[in-house]
Amino acid sequence: MPHKILLVDDEPAPRSGLEILLRREGFEVRAAADGASALAQCAEFRPDLVLLDIMMPGLSGIEVCRRIKAAPDTRLTPVVLITGLTATSDRIQGINAGADDFLSKPIDYNELLARTRSLIRLKTYTDELENAEAVLFSLALSIEARDPTTHGHCGRLSEISALLGSRMGLEPEQVTALRRAGVVHDVGKVAIPDSILLKQGPLTADEEALLRQHPVVGEHICAPLKSFRLVLPIIRHHHEKQDGTGYPDGLRGDEIPLTARILQIVDVYDALTTERPYRIALDSSAALDHIEDEANRGWWDPKLLVEFRKMLAEDGEKVADIRRRHAQRNGNNGNGNRLPYY
Repeated sequence: MPHKILLVDDEPAPRSGLEILLRREGFEVRAAADGASALAQCAEFRPDLVLLDIMMPGLSGIEVCRRIKAAPDTRLTPVVLITGLTATSDRIQGINAGADDFLSKPIDYNELLARTRSLIRLKTYTDELENAEAVLFSLALSIEARDPTTHGHCGRLSEISALLGSRMGLEPEQVTALRRAGVVHDVGKVAIPDSILLKQGPLTADEEALLRQHPVVGEHICAPLKSFRLVLPIIRHHHEKQDGTGYPDGLRGDEIPLTARILQIVDVYDALTTERPYRIALDSSAALDHIEDEANRGWWDPKLLVEFRKMLAEDGEKVADIRRRHAQRNGNNGNGNRLPYY
């Protein structure tokens, strides 16, 4: 399948010349004569690369680039700004808008082809990476679906953990890691048979030992993705406890990564406030009191619990909206043994 290029220029002659050149090289090309058409084509055509003239009537190339990079579906699409402008300030504007490269007029066709091929190779790699992430997320959600009483848990955990991380001033990449970890934190349960995961009654020692390996398995599954570098510690350590009695490594206190501790608090809260076959859901106040009792026993980070209480008090409507969007489906699998934090 040929790679797709969107060519945006309000001048017909140079636009036609570039179209002919790029089609000869085997690319599928669409053209747009103004910024509004470019944005519509970008959403519909889904190009692998956008060649975008800066000087256009209406929306400038800078503004079109900014909007392409702001939209979730196109933010990773490479954009090359074509300009006759030489001032450094103009290029800085383009960089701030998210441009990936620049070409100066008059265009050198060999340079155009070299940069086009280079950026499309990068886009192909990015697409492969996104596809791998999508597969992981699908796998994680299929695991969640094995137990109908946990429907929506991953979505709630993802968004509420990210909200708490943002409130605490974490760097954006750490917040993104929390958002991803909320979805894939239990992906290692793919290695746990239903006979254990959904067992009615207590687990045997051997069954519990196998279950406790799921954070390690999850880490190994996600390790090949370099974009998950900050997610891996959350996956591995989200069952550690402050007093060292957690698993898999028996970490204590601040040895447990902050992001993992954030996920823990939200995970426990969501489990307690969601109905299970073996108990009714607690209201928010009762759940927080329960978590505080466990924090006093040395399980959870008490300072984080204070921040979480503040967030629920001040941003309660945001949390409520997240829970509404990821509402639990009614269902009962008869699983009467499970502790709420597995």
